[in-house]
Amino acid sequence: MFRIIVRPEWALKRRGNPDFPLPQVLRLVAAVYEGGSLSQAARTLGISYRHAWGLIREADQAFGSPLIHMERGKGGQLTRLGEVLLWADRRIAARLSPSLDSLSSELSAEMERVLSHASPVRIQASHGFAVQTLREALAESNLDFDFRFTSSVEALAALTHEECDFAGFHIPEGELQVAALAPYLHSLNQRPLRLINLATRRQGIMITKGNPLKIKSFKDLGKQESRFVNRQPGSGTRLLIDTLMERDRVNRDKVPGYDIWEYTHAAVAAYIASGMADVGFGVETAARQFNLDFIPLVRERYFFACLPEAESPPSVSKVLEVLCGTELRNGIDQLAGYDSSHCGEVMGLQEAFHDTWKLELFKSKPIPKKKISRTRSSQ
Repeated sequence: MFRIIVRPEWALKRRGNPDFPLPQVLRLVAAVYEGGSLSQAARTLGISYRHAWGLIREADQAFGSPLIHMERGKGGQLTRLGEVLLWADRRIAARLSPSLDSLSSELSAEMERVLSHASPVRIQASHGFAVQTLREALAESNLDFDFRFTSSVEALAALTHEECDFAGFHIPEGELQVAALAPYLHSLNQRPLRLINLATRRQGIMITKGNPLKIKSFKDLGKQESRFVNRQPGSGTRLLIDTLMERDRVNRDKVPGYDIWEYTHAAVAAYIASGMADVGFGVETAARQFNLDFIPLVRERYFFACLPEAESPPSVSKVLEVLCGTELRNGIDQLAGYDSSHCGEVMGLQEAFHDTWKLELFKSKPIPKKKISRTRSSQ
């Protein structure tokens, strides 16, 4: 089995001159930002200082403006242009990674079908850090899979129409659970389903370091002149944002930036870190990665839904083995705000949502819980 990887690449087009390749320069700019000097950046990238200096000089000439401000005894600091390039590169990676990963998986699966005539296990899921960790674990297991990132609503609809074998979605705990379940009930009620726990995670307000606007909840968004960056319509997190705003009686029309959105938690965090917005909403991991403050508001459970064992292809059991593995749980637990304590546990809708079952939201018959043994490494 092999995996195809698709990545974006920058190039600077100059009239009358050859295109200037930026990938090496962008890596160097990022290393200067992290290390505080060009010499440290060169060591980090494993290149000579002379080569690093040559790259920066060439980029300065191409742009007509310096990327790094050099000062003897004080290392190197990015200029405003250097910062714009750095954050643009990180925003591009955060925004495009789900689409490119889905395309990579689709191409890999198609080639596998041609070469081996085998059908891969099909997974659709809302993008997230634990989900990405699972995707990497599946790749390490050499399992043939087709992993596509979609919204939670789209993933469950695909499972209903037997267009995938696993559908990932997330639901908040507590008072918000009933409202959050509403968009998924049509799919969840079509037929009996098994739910497999992946992880719990914290979602909350991501805000500029130091919280200069003193924002503590969604209620403050309507009072402050803060610039908000939203998630795309149809995503599970966008549905949660709208539910929280409705609960807190926030007028969306008075929230600057409500109609501006990004497609991942990391893209929202990068948007704020770049200075284009002051506040957003997402998982704690993204906030920590981009050095933002985080105010936890909601605890969520992330599930994968699949058909009963008798109706599922044999490859589904191999995914369950990975979900129960120690390596996956260890990887998830390294993510800020995530907890893998119940990863791999299988249950029915009644058990997963027992506190709302009495409201007769579900029509499917309960599936008995089935214990799956966890594999443990020798430690």
